[in-house]
Amino acid sequence: MGRILSIDFGQKRVGLAVTDELKIIATGLATVPANEIMTFLKDYVSRNAVECFVVGEPKQMNNTASESAKYIEPFILRLKAEFPEIPIERMDERFTSMIATQAIRESGAKKKDRRDKSLIDTVSAVIILQSFMEKRTMTG
Repeated sequence: MGRILSIDFGQKRVGLAVTDELKIIATGLATVPANEIMTFLKDYVSRNAVECFVVGEPKQMNNTASESAKYIEPFILRLKAEFPEIPIERMDERFTSMIATQAIRESGAKKKDRRDKSLIDTVSAVIILQSFMEKRTMTG
């Protein structure tokens, strides 16, 4: 059994989070420049069993795809081509950046750290993964 790895894809940076092997806890893994994401994932997958990728799905309030979806679809096609044996799930990522920013603020982080966009991306990936795990638990 492998880990579940979540991906908060952005044009500049990609936030990543991963479960433990028992799939109980979601933990921030890294924030990687978007142009280096495939190299990072190939290296990670070569050293760790990954059971599933969960990619954030940006939606608008009316449940339609947001403007940034056009950047994520080509990434998903590349992900499928590079890792055809690993299934890809999607998870609504509305409000994850806002929730991440609030969580960082409430954690007592310094103002400089709260403005660190890479930290926000990693925490957003954790929120996406945690939401996915909760949904999976509820649907059985």
